[in-house]
Parts: sequence; C-alpha cells; structure tokens
Amino acid sequence: MLKGIGASQGYGIGRAVVIKDCNLDYKYVKYAGPEEEKAKLHRAVDAFVEETKALAQNLKQNAGDKEAEILEGHLVMLQDPFMLAQMEESIDNGMTAEAGVDTVCSMFIDMFSGVDDELTRQRASDIRDIKDSLLRILLGVKTVDIASVPKNSVLIAKDFTPSMTSQINRENVSAIITEVGGVTSHSAILARAMGIPAVLSVVGVTERICDGDTLIADGFKGKVFTSPSQSELEEYSQKQQAYLKEKESLNEYFGKPTVTKNGTVKKVYGNIGKAEDAQNVVQNGGEGIGLFRTEFLFMDREHQPTEDEQLEAYSTVAKAMDNKEVIIRTLDIGGDKAIDYLCIEREENPFLGYRAIRYCLDNKELYKTQLRAILRAAQYGNIKIMLPLVTTVEEVKQAKALIKECCQELEDEGLRYREVPVGVMIETPSAALISDLLAKEAAFFSIGTNDLTGYTMAVDRGNAKVSYLYDVTQPAVLRAIEMTIKNAKAAGIPVGMCGEAAADERLIPKLLEWGLDEFSVSPSSILQTRKNICLND
Repeated sequence: MLKGIGASQGYGIGRAVVIKDCNLDYKYVKYAGPEEEKAKLHRAVDAFVEETKALAQNLKQNAGDKEAEILEGHLVMLQDPFMLAQMEESIDNGMTAEAGVDTVCSMFIDMFSGVDDELTRQRASDIRDIKDSLLRILLGVKTVDIASVPKNSVLIAKDFTPSMTSQINRENVSAIITEVGGVTSHSAILARAMGIPAVLSVVGVTERICDGDTLIADGFKGKVFTSPSQSELEEYSQKQQAYLKEKESLNEYFGKPTVTKNGTVKKVYGNIGKAEDAQNVVQNGGEGIGLFRTEFLFMDREHQPTEDEQLEAYSTVAKAMDNKEVIIRTLDIGGDKAIDYLCIEREENPFLGYRAIRYCLDNKELYKTQLRAILRAAQYGNIKIMLPLVTTVEEVKQAKALIKECCQELEDEGLRYREVPVGVMIETPSAALISDLLAKEAAFFSIGTNDLTGYTMAVDRGNAKVSYLYDVTQPAVLRAIEMTIKNAKAAGIPVGMCGEAAADERLIPKLLEWGLDEFSVSPSSILQTRKNICLND
C-alpha cells in the first residue's frame, strides 16, 4: 500500500495507465539563424494557441467554465509581449527556439517557485506546462493519447498539468495518482471539478507501478492499494457504491434551510475568486458569499483594474446573489504574490512581510480605488467589507477612517454609494488573541483557518517535511478558533469561517457547539456541509 494526499474524494478501482515524462532533449538541434528560429518559435506559439483553445473548450464541457479559465490563463501568459520578447532576444543572442523557450520559461518558473504563497507557486506550474507544451511542439514529440484510455483506467503521472487533465474523459477514468501536488494544485482542483478521485504526492509512483496493474485509489485517506486482494476489491467496491449513492442524496439539501437538529439556524456560503464564480455558488445552493478573493482581479494583467472595472465585478456578484450577503475581502497582495506593475520589492520572508492590509494602508490611492468601487457596488446588493491579515486594532481604525474618507469623496462627487459593515478576517494568532478588542471595532469576524493554522503552528504547508504539523485539529489552533468565536458572541457580532476547516465534518460539531454562525466553503462542498450541519445538534 502506498500513501499520498487525498486531494479529490471518492474511490477509484481499475487498471493502471502510467504516463511517463516525454523526452524533450533539444541539444541535437542546430541553430538556423535568428530569422528562421524566430519563425519556428512563432509557428510553435500559433500551434500552442490553437491546441490550448481546443483543450479549454473540452474542459468547459467536462468540468465547467471556471476550470477552463486555468488553460485560458496559459494563453494570456504566453501572449504576454514581455515573455515573447525575451524569447526573441535569446534567439538574437544565438540560442535555438527550443533553448530560448527553455531559458525564459525557466527564469519565470524559478521566480514564482521561490515565494511562500501557494497561489503564486501554482503559476510556476502553469509556466512549466507552457514550456513543456512548446518544446513538445517544436521537437515534434508525440504524447500519450489520454482521451482514448480504456474504461476503468487509473491514470498515473509525475504531475497532471491542466493541459493533460483537460484531455481526460471522465467516463473512462476511475482515478488520478501523481508524484507531486497538493489539495490546492490545479490537478486537484480539476479532479474535484470533474468528480474524479485523486491521490497526489505518492513518492516514486510512476516507477513503482506498471501499466495494467490493478489498483484501488482512496481519495479520502490518500491511500493506493497495489495488487489488492479479492476481499479488498469487494470492500472498496461497496464503499464506492455507497459514496456515489451518498452524493446523489445531497440533492435533497438544495434550497433547504441550514438548521441544526435542535432548531438553530446557520448559513452555508461559498468562496469565490472571480465575479463569474458567483453563479457556481448559486447553482450549488449557497446562501451567500463568505469570501470574495479580490486579488484575482489584479493578477495576470499589465495594469491595476480601474474603479469602474472593479465596480463592474463587485456589482455583478451582488446582483447574482440577489441581496444575499456578499463579503468582499480587500486586496490581499504583497511581496509573496508577483504582480509586476505594482513594483513590490521581493522580501526574504514575504509571508511575514509587507502585504495585505499593511501594503494597502501604505498605498492609499490604490486602496481607495478599491474601497470606492465596493461602496458604489453596495447599492446593488448586500455587501460587506472584510480586512485581511489584521494584527492590531489600529489597522482596523485606519481602514475605517479611509472608508469614511471615500464615502465623503463620493458624496461630494454626487456618485451613488452605500455605507457597508466592516469586518475582520481572523487569520493570525495576534488577531485571535486580541479578538475581544477587535470585536469592539468590527461588525463581524470571519476565521481564515488556512493561514491561522500555518501561522499558529509556524509551518509552511507546502513543506512536506513538516506538513504533519499543518493540521487544524491541533489543540493550539482549536483554542484560537474557540477564543475568537466566544469573543464574537460576547460582543454580539456574527462570526463565520472561510477556511478549508469550515467543510471538515470532524470539526463541525465543535464549531456548532462554540456558536459559529456562517460556514463558507468551496461551492462543490456546500450541500455536503449543509447536510453535516443539519444532522448535528
């Protein structure tokens, strides 16, 4: 039995199809001169664009519009004039098209891989996918036809890039197993969207399993059974059927109020990163949006979004939610997220550095543009503002003063707006420890358990050697959560949770006991979370 990370729930039983890395060695390729090499590069880019558009369309059908945006993002990255200009400059300096692609993409990969933020590190994976695809096209290398694997196939690879995952026919694939990746990697996100069980970070799996081996993949516990016995096959076949039946039963919780067995009313919200994601929350029965990550509006573009562009995004979400609550987290950006036009200096430890509320309060014009857009959008729905990475009461006071200043400006300019409640995201030990003081300034709390766990346990969740410490059930983390909820209750303000733990069935009974009001989860987890709440006291 092999062990990894359960990244997409479910049980997969089938025969192994091992996908080995392609040989992309280009050392034998001779330099044909700058014009020919540039022409070759542009032919490869054109072929990549056509191929990626077709894959994105396929992914839309299999997983949805949101997931297809991952591949569409590849097009945006590659068509960045700066990236192409760097490749052409490399060719002018005597490199082949292949070497130019490798050199420039590797530069970006190294840049993005060296940060603490998991979202930014994922962009390194995207560029690695672009690099491999371009080199494959340039070298004429053929790959495994993933779309044509037989029914009940368990796909195994070092990593499943978005371009590989987009080719999967989910009717024929029982499970995905990789050597790398975690619960927030694109392979995990796409597997969950397609409803395919996935076990990631199984060390050496491509060498330890052969084509045709019978396997069982447990996407809950992150286990892979090699050469399973007849009794194990029967046991997991029964588990598989029970799980599929359970998923079907969740439909009865669509549109149903979230009420515990003893009659206490709660709310289950959805987390989103883009305006169009709001429809996904609606379609999954969400009662509101507990976290709108606005930094995605600022990424993968050449200049910051204008006030009107932000107004359009925020008002679109407010309208889609039809007066249900929408909590907008203000810009959570900084040295750990690479946004070229903001000219943020790289730091030795950006996770503890100049970011989020610290950066925004020090860059007031950028911050005010966002705040004004939110205040103007509030007239279209039930919007609230949430401040990220708060560690002091003074930060909240400064932000509220800036919001008041924006209201006066809008009033003077004759622009319509609405004042909104201002809450605090509790994601640092400092915020949890002074939550009684913060409650005097905040209209609500939302507990961000992902960062709260990392900061409290002093652990990098991306570091496999210490990942055992990254656990929300650690007593220190649970005490921070309990303290925050109780201080919110004492102050009479609502308290929600927008981290992964909000959907954790092990924690839900405790969270209900402590008095948590709102559970904000990924859209695909809304119905299961509602069911778990409704079945508890």
